[in-house]
Amino acid sequence: QVQLVESGGGLVHAGGSLRLSCVSSRRSFNPWVFGWFRQAPGKEREFVAAISARGDTTHYADSVRCRFTISRDNAKNTMYLQMNSLKPEDTAVYYCGRANGEDFYRIILTPDNYDLWGQGTQVTVSS
Repeated sequence: QVQLVESGGGLVHAGGSLRLSCVSSRRSFNPWVFGWFRQAPGKEREFVAAISARGDTTHYADSVRCRFTISRDNAKNTMYLQMNSLKPEDTAVYYCGRANGEDFYRIILTPDNYDLWGQGTQVTVSS
């Protein structure tokens, strides 16, 4: 069964850092676009970042640009989200997802364009 498994979440003070990982089976990882979303209590799932199949194109939400870095290691079937300068408003469950489509900038922003999701990992930033 195809799975995405996130890890790396936790509790951190404001200004701290975390690195999230998303591991998939080889067949499910290449050559797909992948992204990170997050969902805070009472809020809709929101886009955080996405990366192209080869890792040469990335896109970020304005709220995380210059603080978060998305990357992938196709040899390890793993995607990462390095999160620096964390803020309390970054607190949420973070999900990795696999996007289904060909036009990178058209498909990455909407959760409905993702056909595979992980179970999520909790990130809590204390003030």
